[in-house]
Amino acid sequence: MTAPSKPNISSYPSWARELHSPPNPKSKSASSIRDPPGFSPSLTGKRAALSKSAPLKPPTAEETDILKVKKSWEVALAPAKQLPMNAIMMYMSGNSLQIFSIMMVFMLFKNPIQALMQTNAAFVKYETPRTRSKMWVVKAVYVLMNLVALGLGVWKVNGMGLLPTTRSDWLAWETQREPLERAVFTF
Repeated sequence: MTAPSKPNISSYPSWARELHSPPNPKSKSASSIRDPPGFSPSLTGKRAALSKSAPLKPPTAEETDILKVKKSWEVALAPAKQLPMNAIMMYMSGNSLQIFSIMMVFMLFKNPIQALMQTNAAFVKYETPRTRSKMWVVKAVYVLMNLVALGLGVWKVNGMGLLPTTRSDWLAWETQREPLERAVFTF
């Protein structure tokens, strides 16, 4: 048995020959193209990152407090950002009593109530002695936004007919009226 002979590369299609051959070196015409303005070939890759990295000074306590107050405002306004989504979901789920709409309403009440109970825990990492005076406004906005979310839940429960808002909902506590006069029909 003889070893199979290697086929001639010239018999391959051009795309297969290009796969087997190394790429062509850069031509002289490609190197004659000028670099774009602002490009420096000496400052590319890791060398550029190392040369540009200057030691950063640590932030001052005042800058840190400003950042903490900004971040606490983001946390306080997060429930407001969820309101449009929750409102659309409540509108789309309909007013009938189904497991899906009941679960949606349950979650609409559960999340704000949990958030209200954990108000101080939500802001404990942003509170410092210098930011304590600003935090009561942030916490008040947070509580207000969660109360608005609870109001959305009350609106949905009312739309589903689960709130006792009509007189017929309280018939068990109504007393029967005594008529002032009676009419008797005789034929």
